[in-house]
Amino acid sequence: MNILVGGAWIYANGSIHIGHLAALLPGDVIARYHRLKGDTVCFVSGTDCHGTPITLRAKQEGIKPNDISEKYHRLISESFDYLGFSYDYYGKTTSKEHKNFVKDFHETLYKSEYIVEREEPQAYCKNCDKYLPDRLVIGICPICGGEARGDQCDECSTIYQPEELLDIRCSDCGYEPVFKISKHLYIEISKLKDELENLLEDNQNNWRHNAVAFTKRYIDEGLRDRAITRDLDWGIDVPKAGYEDKKLYIWVENVLGYLSTAQAWCENQGLSFNHFWNGNSRHYYIHGKDNIPFHSIILPALLLAHGGNYHLPDRLVSSEYLTLEGKKISTSKNHALWVEDLIGRYNPDALRYFFICNNPERKDSDFSWEEFFYANNSELLGIYGNFINRTLAFINKSFGGVVPEGTFNTSIKEELEVLYLAVGKDIEAGRLKKGLRKVIDFARFANKYFDEEKPWITAKTNRANCENTLHNCVQIIVNLSVLLEPFIPYSSQKVIKWFDLERQWHIQEIAIGYEIPEIEILFERLDKSIVEFERSKLNL
Repeated sequence: MNILVGGAWIYANGSIHIGHLAALLPGDVIARYHRLKGDTVCFVSGTDCHGTPITLRAKQEGIKPNDISEKYHRLISESFDYLGFSYDYYGKTTSKEHKNFVKDFHETLYKSEYIVEREEPQAYCKNCDKYLPDRLVIGICPICGGEARGDQCDECSTIYQPEELLDIRCSDCGYEPVFKISKHLYIEISKLKDELENLLEDNQNNWRHNAVAFTKRYIDEGLRDRAITRDLDWGIDVPKAGYEDKKLYIWVENVLGYLSTAQAWCENQGLSFNHFWNGNSRHYYIHGKDNIPFHSIILPALLLAHGGNYHLPDRLVSSEYLTLEGKKISTSKNHALWVEDLIGRYNPDALRYFFICNNPERKDSDFSWEEFFYANNSELLGIYGNFINRTLAFINKSFGGVVPEGTFNTSIKEELEVLYLAVGKDIEAGRLKKGLRKVIDFARFANKYFDEEKPWITAKTNRANCENTLHNCVQIIVNLSVLLEPFIPYSSQKVIKWFDLERQWHIQEIAIGYEIPEIEILFERLDKSIVEFERSKLNL
């Protein structure tokens, strides 16, 4: 099967923090799993280099928007690389490939019945003498009363027009803006209500609960037509005469990054783009819950309005929020943990393990250094790493480092076969933490099996029984390494290399007499002092 996995695009106005990591890591797990299954996988994402956040950061640092986007594109890419994200193509919205795709897509889109010209009020700050992008319009949400910005409330996720905000003001200077009439292109999403309702209905069991609930709410409240152009000077040009002084609204070009990067990758691989976007395929979209409407409403609306028979989203893996030491992550209040600050200091598999085990799949979850310490020492090292080390060290000492005589226990083999199926289903359904817990639970069983069989005693009293025990422990190790490869790839791939395994999602078996090469410790024990040291650096 052809599998497209699209990770949400990160704004190039700063480095990625652990909230981004928690939301996007499921995409890498899903992509790695499908590769092991033998599917053709296209795992894509990129850096969102346009929009107001980039121009604001550029202004703060006193450099040009393109320079700021290039700087953070590099830093973001390095963070993903360190954490083992196996993107097939990681692009950026300033690339020629993306701009050309967006231009061609929009030129066709404008010929459809769903694109219209309208004159609508747009916020204009007389004090700053400029039209205000949505992000520079702040006020009070008319629905929940919380602080809001632009055309979407971060508190209740309501989408509205900026002029509907209460106590509206310019975020740059604090003055109340006026609304001036400006001509823009709009996509008439309201005309696509039936198609979007059908998409939601067809995917009740494929999208996460929050995506279903939010999308139903947006539809029930009445779909709104949305502007696709903006009065900006940084972004992609509108490919239409009369709009030379405007740019494309970022959410009608950056969501097309899934298509532009997939097309670029397909061309590099000599594969057909149509096989992924018009043929038999499955599409996963990985993002935080604040991005749900852009993947369940905006992207499908663009694809439907275009009329190109593009494949619509199958699986929306939309995470809830991650907090940090019990408090909401806030970059402005310096309460955040940046991935680039973790590089080289902590095992990337340990980070991945924690963020999957504590992923905010159905509700908000918290990152605490105390829990990270426990997850590394007591679980990753104490359960999985310990089982590998004790087994292989014993074989090296007592059996010359070769796999002993024995028969793969039928019951253990059958349990592993069931585990492959169960964990695979969990991954495909976006239940990553549940799937990972099942594998770790089996590692717990493996340690119990080792303890109950007492090979350190049977090595002297019943050599054949000892050999059989260790033979089965080896079979468990190699299968655990494959089952864990999507979750913790660095350590898993070391074990896979030790045993020269097939990288395939099915039962593995190592032959009697296989010479095990020199091994290394997979996980280091953390000192408890890191907890207070790391907490002291946060704004608690």
